[in-house]
Amino acid sequence: MAAIVAVYFLGLLAVGAWASKRVKTSEDYFLAGRSLGFWVFTILIVASICSGMTILGTSGLGYITGWPTIWEQVFVPLSAAVCILLFGTKLHAIGSQRGYLTVQDYFSDRFYSQNGIRGLSAITGILVSLIYMVGQFVAISMVLSWLFGISYHSALLISALIVSAYVIMGGLYAVAWSNLIQGLLLIAGVLIVAPMVISSAGGLSYINEVLAGIDPNFVQPWFPSWYPGEAGPYAGYAFATPLFLVSFFFLLSFGLASAPHVINNVFAAKDARYFKWAPLAAFSIYVVIMYLIKITGFAGRVLTTEGEISLPSGVSNPADYVFILGAEHAFPSIISVFIGVIILAAVMSTTDRLMLTIGTYFGWDVYKRFLRPDAPDRMVTLVSRMTVAAAAALTLLLAWKNPPALLAWLIWMGIGLMLACYVAPLLAGLYWRRATREGAIFSMVLGLLAAGFAGYWHQFVQPLPVHFSLFGFVLSIGAIVVVSLATSKPSEKVLDETMTGFYIRKRR
Repeated sequence: MAAIVAVYFLGLLAVGAWASKRVKTSEDYFLAGRSLGFWVFTILIVASICSGMTILGTSGLGYITGWPTIWEQVFVPLSAAVCILLFGTKLHAIGSQRGYLTVQDYFSDRFYSQNGIRGLSAITGILVSLIYMVGQFVAISMVLSWLFGISYHSALLISALIVSAYVIMGGLYAVAWSNLIQGLLLIAGVLIVAPMVISSAGGLSYINEVLAGIDPNFVQPWFPSWYPGEAGPYAGYAFATPLFLVSFFFLLSFGLASAPHVINNVFAAKDARYFKWAPLAAFSIYVVIMYLIKITGFAGRVLTTEGEISLPSGVSNPADYVFILGAEHAFPSIISVFIGVIILAAVMSTTDRLMLTIGTYFGWDVYKRFLRPDAPDRMVTLVSRMTVAAAAALTLLLAWKNPPALLAWLIWMGIGLMLACYVAPLLAGLYWRRATREGAIFSMVLGLLAAGFAGYWHQFVQPLPVHFSLFGFVLSIGAIVVVSLATSKPSEKVLDETMTGFYIRKRR
């Protein structure tokens, strides 16, 4: 077991060492020299979205809720298509012409604000990426603890050292190529493991029979009501009502598509032609993987109900272990080691991209633009590498306590802040010629504050019937519309240079 995982980790470090030789400039470190081919680019998008939520959180959520949360399996893959098609096609075209390294470069040009919107969006991106990254390190540590029987904290230290090492060495070259390997491992692994676990639980028809016996609503497309009576919710898991699913759609399909660690990848594609078929390819691959993982969670509920497996005790999130335990039940012990590597691949493929995003945003958008504008290229790259190490250390501190009751909730919190901050300014900037600098700044600030307040209200005052981020998202849309209409229209020169208009790709 130790040898197999060691080979996997050494392979990632070898990729980092190889990639470090290709890093000559900041553009190489941040964007792999804008050289990514079709499949490396497409898998990078999928792998950046694929996280601890994908295997551990998705199966754990399936275990807890049954079919009513199956919509997640469409909404999350849809985020890859939305990112590439709706955001990426235009951003890649503008970025290639104007030399953008981050989405903040676009914001500062489109909203003619070299300091305000750049600094605000960069700091916000760093904060939400840190929150999101906590969930990833929790997931990696869960897997390493299971594989080696070591403590959660020891596993946390090992995971931080390994991931930060190859990201610091090779930047996006290392992240992209390691994610290609990890993405292929994930796809092959889920296609092999999930059907076996489902079969070991008696097949889909039998699984549905057992779920219906536990709660008839487990086999419905949604829970009919969260509060069926004045006494309160009939079950704590019954949150996926039709109203909640509306917020779920925006949270996952648009919030995740605009996430800093996902959207920045669009600048690294080698050819604009990739944006024609990459959305379909990314969606098709990911939707199959997500459905199989969620149904594996259903199978795990059946296996637990019938006493075939037992969830671990002494942990705060036992349901998130169901994919691991189901795989152990369906396969011999030696095979389960390889399954552990597959799960690690899924989680690490997002963690490394988040770390690089934090390093990029601080090095390029904060240090270079605010602290030392005359900094040479090598110094910007060095500062970015140092920031990656600092981000790993800070995340260790944030993740040191026990993980939340369900990993999905922690990761949704990070995505929710992205939805409230980024989506309205990004969509308005790309497609609405009346959107102004003042509107974008008000939208981002109000969205963040409203989402934070709603999140606090949901957690400490009274549960909300929708995801808390929807309130921030709605207010951010209102802010950019109202404030933009009340302020002076941007110049035609700015709008033309940033290709603003109601089109995805200009006709020649």
